[in-house]
Amino acid sequence: MIRNPVLTGFHPDPSILYKDGLFYIANSTFEYFPGVCVSVSPDLANWEKAVYPLSEKRLLDMRGNPPGGGVWAPCLTYCDGLFYLAYSDVKYWAHDAFKDTPNYITTAPCIDGPWSDPVYINCSGFDCSVFHDTDGRKYFLNMEWDYRKAGDAQFSGILLTEIDPVTLLPVKEPVNIFTGTDRGSVEGAHIYNIDGYYYLLAAEGGTVYMHAETVARSKDIYGPYEVHPEKHLVDASGAPDSPLQKTGHGSLCQGPDGRWWFAFLTGRPLEDTKNCPLGRETGIAEVVWRDGWPYLKDGGCVPPEYFEGYGVTNTPAPAVINYDFTGKAFNLDFMSLRTPARFDIEDGALRLYGGDSPISRFDQNFLARRQSDFSFEFDTAVSFKFNHFGRMAGLIYRYNEENQYFLRVAYDERRGQKTLGVLCFDKERFSMPLADDEIPVGNLVHLRLRMDGRYGCFSYSLDGETYCEIPYRLDSAILSDEYATPLGFTGAFVGMSCVDLVDKHSFADFLYARYRPFGRDE
Repeated sequence: MIRNPVLTGFHPDPSILYKDGLFYIANSTFEYFPGVCVSVSPDLANWEKAVYPLSEKRLLDMRGNPPGGGVWAPCLTYCDGLFYLAYSDVKYWAHDAFKDTPNYITTAPCIDGPWSDPVYINCSGFDCSVFHDTDGRKYFLNMEWDYRKAGDAQFSGILLTEIDPVTLLPVKEPVNIFTGTDRGSVEGAHIYNIDGYYYLLAAEGGTVYMHAETVARSKDIYGPYEVHPEKHLVDASGAPDSPLQKTGHGSLCQGPDGRWWFAFLTGRPLEDTKNCPLGRETGIAEVVWRDGWPYLKDGGCVPPEYFEGYGVTNTPAPAVINYDFTGKAFNLDFMSLRTPARFDIEDGALRLYGGDSPISRFDQNFLARRQSDFSFEFDTAVSFKFNHFGRMAGLIYRYNEENQYFLRVAYDERRGQKTLGVLCFDKERFSMPLADDEIPVGNLVHLRLRMDGRYGCFSYSLDGETYCEIPYRLDSAILSDEYATPLGFTGAFVGMSCVDLVDKHSFADFLYARYRPFGRDE
């Protein structure tokens, strides 16, 4: 049996595709760069990150994007010898009535690219997808945002726009084909032509604990659409004891043996809380068809924690992931923020150049990976030569600019030496809990983060053997979608950061990076 979620940690809004013996899942990456994480599996059990298609500025430039902006809900499809990737690059979304949501399509002959220059489609809403009909026509879908309305009514429906099969540009005016159900906040739509019906799948309820996936069908692509007899394909809102919460926003594909699979978004809260520091993850459930409607194979609307795919997990999770800074795992696991990271590899070490402050929306410079386990350790060692309090480097544990922890080394001119301290951001409130008692260090210091469920701590070592715990408790609950204001979408990241608030000429060398999960959390 295969255990859900199949993609742990920050892997939201899955778009699943089966092609030539392989399953692909494309996930949102929001403000993290490169954009769109594509994972691949031969059997639904063993997944590997394959590629980030939006890896160049010509495809994605997010400088200035707000926290929670960037790539929302990509859609990966295949037709006519090409992979098609539709995506939103959200420039503004929170606090006010308006959302700026340019939508694009790019194509490639293979999943590794090269990806074409993006074709701009519209900016009337987000969560876009491409549908290839059996008659050769192509359509673009996105939710419509109506700033004139209030609350859930701003999600005013799903727009369908016919596009040219070659240029991909719109050839007709968009039509609102589905306004959703009483659950509200209709978004994330995909269409499938199956046995004479157009099936519309859409997320509803907001990406929170009322999240669900709604199904409707019509003989005509423009509708009217009748809603599924049970309304929702997945919905865990009435099952508080399920380990898989916030289920919804997904997509369908058919496997090699004719079985149907639904990839869905889910969240796993910390024990005794509603907070999900691992972010929104990806699960899979088998779907069966009865009376022309899809249902979960196991019955009901609550997705199963275990399902039977085409294989079993071949390789247990490693006890420790030791990253080679030039290796494939490092290049696929570690991401930067909004733009490509500025770094070199020097004698096997990662040289990060100083970037903006930890609250900048433009040119921060760090490399971090998803937190994929509730309990884990992350280790690195940093060497540096700078001598100004505005230059700093170290281990960062973050959700976004407003909520993060930074174990950093900087120069203390009062002492005439480098010191180690903690910078904290809690709903934008900045604090330095060790400000009067920072720790003197030399030119090389080993840094460690250890989280055991909700709580954890930083520690350091001067010799790489004996570690001293820093007396400040870290709370992963503040690094979650639920804690963010007004809402978040990403999950926690851990990694290495270098800041230069003087002239951007400094750098820090990180000698290694290690991630050790305590095991798949039960």
